[in-house]
Amino acid sequence: MTAPILIWLRRDLRLADHPLLSEAVETGAPLIPVFLHDEVVERQGAAPRFRLGLSVESFARDLERIGSRLVLRRGRALDSLRALAAETGARAVWWSRAYDPEARARDAEAMEGLDAEGIETRDFEGHLLFEPESVETRTGGYYKVYTPYMKATRDRDPGAPLPAPARLPAPESWPESERLEDWDMARDMRRGGAVVAKYCVVGEQAARERLDRFIAERVEDYGLARDRPDIEGTSGLSENLTYGEISIRSCYRAALQAREAGAEGAEHFRKELVWRDFAYHLLHHTPRLISRNWRAEWDRFPWSEDESSAEATAWKRGRTGMRFVDAAMRELYATGRMHNRSRMIVGSYLTKHLMTHWKIGHDWFADCLIDWDPANNALGWQWIAGSGPDAAPYFRVYNPESQLAKFDPEGAYQRAWIAEGQEAPPETALDFLAAAPRRWKLSADMPYPDPIVDAGEGRARALDAYRARD
Repeated sequence: MTAPILIWLRRDLRLADHPLLSEAVETGAPLIPVFLHDEVVERQGAAPRFRLGLSVESFARDLERIGSRLVLRRGRALDSLRALAAETGARAVWWSRAYDPEARARDAEAMEGLDAEGIETRDFEGHLLFEPESVETRTGGYYKVYTPYMKATRDRDPGAPLPAPARLPAPESWPESERLEDWDMARDMRRGGAVVAKYCVVGEQAARERLDRFIAERVEDYGLARDRPDIEGTSGLSENLTYGEISIRSCYRAALQAREAGAEGAEHFRKELVWRDFAYHLLHHTPRLISRNWRAEWDRFPWSEDESSAEATAWKRGRTGMRFVDAAMRELYATGRMHNRSRMIVGSYLTKHLMTHWKIGHDWFADCLIDWDPANNALGWQWIAGSGPDAAPYFRVYNPESQLAKFDPEGAYQRAWIAEGQEAPPETALDFLAAAPRRWKLSADMPYPDPIVDAGEGRARALDAYRARD
């Protein structure tokens, strides 16, 4: 092949274990890596788009180190790819698969439009351990519950991670590229961007080091430590998996090797990686998971859908008077991340104690999370609300006070994020205040709020509504 191949990169910003890149290099054709600020990127929330920009910047440097470069274009995906093909003489466009409805619609349009012009299109695996349609029940259907899905894939081998290419064949001449800084992907972060950036761990090398450190230092105790937001007990890799800075197969292989070496927590880590696959399995088969109640009978449930209500506003700003909830919501706003145990607590509190629709929480997370993932975010919210597949029972209403006593026994987590009442608040708590919009009028010396809903009363109200939901 002498005509170049356009390599359209999206959430696969790495060199190692990249099936598309590995096969493209084998062709011997010139390769033109491309990143598009397209219609899907444009509609992403503030924090995900900001963090994506950091990943693009890092990956562009990685490509330069192996004799290549990243071409940037902004606009509708099909239009941009058509223009690049015409400019470069490319007769093929390759990309890694996406699974959420918005991205699938974009990709289908691109494939149809390019194929009609005689430009070859191919999509590749690489985002998941197992493709969603490749895992079936005995009757040929899809799995609606995690445990049977986990058991069905337990003995399957996703394959060994592929090595990174040493070089990418370059074209004789490069097409013009836009400048990343002109896109201003941090524009909606405002003053919070500089704060959140402090907590980001960006790029392929940093992701690999993060995995290695987790396996060496923390995977042994992961089974228990993963529930403790007051200590560093998790891998933190959700951020890097989101942008494909590290592959899921690399993480899975590390988990298996640690398990074989006798690390007790490694099996728990492996199951968390499978949960990620399960979320995409569900999303592929039931795209409604993102946009509406998966269980239609929940459409009549009397959730508040007022995203500007006093209760929803207090929840978003970390001012509910429930210290676990408020610490978690402040952690989210300052860092773009939230511990998984904390996510369950704030989700339960919003949908049950405050009787507010899960979509309001879902959309707030989609705007604030640097590790926002369309499948995991949707499944997590529907799981905790009770409206989704494999959902928590309706009577599971987490008490944020007893949960705090259990998982933050020394008060370290709440002190880290709640400045009020502390003579010398830590940097983390002050970072939240620095990131918060001025119109919220928050300060360290203001009084901490009383609970907007008593824990016991909120639970009783939720249970009454859940029992009467039909």
